[in-house]
Amino acid sequence: MAKQDLKNTRNIGIMAHIDAGKTTVTERVLFYTGLTHRLGETHDGSATMDWMEQEQERGITITSAATTTFWKYKEQEHKINIIDTPGHVDFTVEVERSLRILDGTVALFCAVGGVEAQSETVWRQAEKYGVPRIAFVNKMDRQGADFFNVYNEIKEKLGANPIPLQIPIGSEHSFSGVIDLIEMKAVRWFDDETMGTNYSLEEIPEDLKEQAEEWRGKLVESVAEIDDELLERYFEDPESITKEEMLAVIRKATIDGLIVPLMCGSAFKNKGVQRLLDAVCAFLPSPLDKGDITGVNPATQKEEIRTANVDEPMAALAFKIATDPFVGRLAYMRVYSGKIEAGSQVMNVRTGKKERISRLYQMHSNKQNAKDIIEAGDICAAVGFKDIRTGDTLCDLKHHIELESMEFPEPVIGIAVEPKSQKDLDRLGNGLSKLAEEDPTFQVNTDHDSGQTVIRGMGELHLEIIIDRLRREFKVECNQGTPQVAYKEAISNPVEFREIFKKQTGGRGKFADIQVKVEPAEEGVQGLEFIDKVKGGNIPREYIPSVQKGFEEAMSNGPLAGFPVDGLKVTLFDGSFHPVDSDQLSFEICAKQAFRNAASKAGPKLLEPIMSLEIVTPEEYMGDIIADLNRRRGEVAGMETKGNAKVIEANVPLAEQFGYVTVLRTLSSGRATSSMEFSHYQEVPRNLAEKVLENVQGRVDLL
Repeated sequence: MAKQDLKNTRNIGIMAHIDAGKTTVTERVLFYTGLTHRLGETHDGSATMDWMEQEQERGITITSAATTTFWKYKEQEHKINIIDTPGHVDFTVEVERSLRILDGTVALFCAVGGVEAQSETVWRQAEKYGVPRIAFVNKMDRQGADFFNVYNEIKEKLGANPIPLQIPIGSEHSFSGVIDLIEMKAVRWFDDETMGTNYSLEEIPEDLKEQAEEWRGKLVESVAEIDDELLERYFEDPESITKEEMLAVIRKATIDGLIVPLMCGSAFKNKGVQRLLDAVCAFLPSPLDKGDITGVNPATQKEEIRTANVDEPMAALAFKIATDPFVGRLAYMRVYSGKIEAGSQVMNVRTGKKERISRLYQMHSNKQNAKDIIEAGDICAAVGFKDIRTGDTLCDLKHHIELESMEFPEPVIGIAVEPKSQKDLDRLGNGLSKLAEEDPTFQVNTDHDSGQTVIRGMGELHLEIIIDRLRREFKVECNQGTPQVAYKEAISNPVEFREIFKKQTGGRGKFADIQVKVEPAEEGVQGLEFIDKVKGGNIPREYIPSVQKGFEEAMSNGPLAGFPVDGLKVTLFDGSFHPVDSDQLSFEICAKQAFRNAASKAGPKLLEPIMSLEIVTPEEYMGDIIADLNRRRGEVAGMETKGNAKVIEANVPLAEQFGYVTVLRTLSSGRATSSMEFSHYQEVPRNLAEKVLENVQGRVDLL
């Protein structure tokens, strides 16, 4: 029974650049599958999936919402778990963690904008996790819509292999349907009160027959190239390839990541979504197609495999933590094998502790349907955890396995916050810790020197939403400082250094002596690379890990202004100890002092985050925008023409980008748009580094 169900299960996400219409497409899916009986719209704040107040007001998606729905394809009921992910780069973590647990995804592209900056980011994330994709060109009714231009951009910019299964009939205001290249029929939707549920299959219009034949030929050729047997028949007689054979090959090639089926429509005008649902069932993989998942046994460190089968030991991955005002902390999970029952106990591999799952839910946006049991291949939410984080593996009490977790980017911007009144102090701490639990890219720390609470995130919008949520959900009013850049520090030159730590107190003293070589980390290396070259027992073996620990801890507080040092290479080559006074703590303290003294002699430098910026603007504003970028220390990396607009790619220091959206609007009379994401860290010019140090430390003689 379970096997049959799983074959007809799809775990999919909808991903795209901001404003490509993800939430609108999801709303249409819910409507056509009968989950909702009226159409929610993003622009008037009534979308089901954008349930947070901020999402409804701003018309953007902030958290990835999950929902389960059903669709009949070829007389078979298919269960579709959908995750609607955000498009805004500040919430990239939501996309990353959703893709980690999805089997397939629908990549949306705006018919006017084509492949935009964030489309490339989410595409790369999907590649990283090997998630098969279907592409859907949305907004075909908009002025400037060009299906074939988007097709070319997917090929060139994303390096993908898109295969159109449909071509549009008309575009912009005359867009009325599509030509199905597999069936060679025209599909037309009726603009009536049935909201696009009715469509008819007709003969292809005369004026489009030639174009349809040309693209049908390309489709058959692409399909034949994938399968040797079909290729032989294609050379003999292209017409001999049947519709069933084509569907089977397209499905296999999509799952293997060789092709991306390309479709089009206009979700807002209710055109094309039902055919997209058919394609999801026809071409995207079920949990069985995705095959086994591998993990590591925490005790033996050997690889173990789990199959999507109810009879296997249970393994699940928590991919999102959300705070719900009514049921408390909700952990969203993908169950890979076995089954979870409400009231049962599971093992959290990270903590090594047992957790009891009090209740299980199937989610519909922010509403929950209680379930007693959730089986392999499904997505659900659970309540009852004492300690759970994003990326935790939950498994059977007797059969332990750890699944691959997720990596999250470091926050690049911070602001200081304080409650407006003393009574808000506890609520602020509580609210911030809950929000940090939910979002791995949001960090809270206390500044040692000033005692201020500093929150860090991925961008201005990210932190703005956090403060807004504190106000609404946790009823905390706060004052906030000006945004601060998350600088880092590094050293330029290698230096050899000897540090002796001596302390004489009444009883036993403290003594440690180390000789180290401290040098810059190699390109791309994060953290501490520690090499032990001590010979002849000059330092006893049991003290060496303490030296390493001392350096690791000291790196969080760089020599210039206390910003973290990301990478460092330390070689311990000599030292000495005292048989009575030396202990592990002495060597740890000695290492911390050695870091401080050696790093300040090793040419310390300040690094700042550089953002990659994409601006789309009408041509007449180009000169002003580029002049403004130059003033901001920006470097233009490339320019291209897209339709009647110009696209500028640039790298700009984050420190110069605060409030940029407002400036860009002013420069372009509100007609240019921009999107920005973190690119890399690079050295701050000396004169500016001095200013930063003066602000932070009140002195500049450290450089």
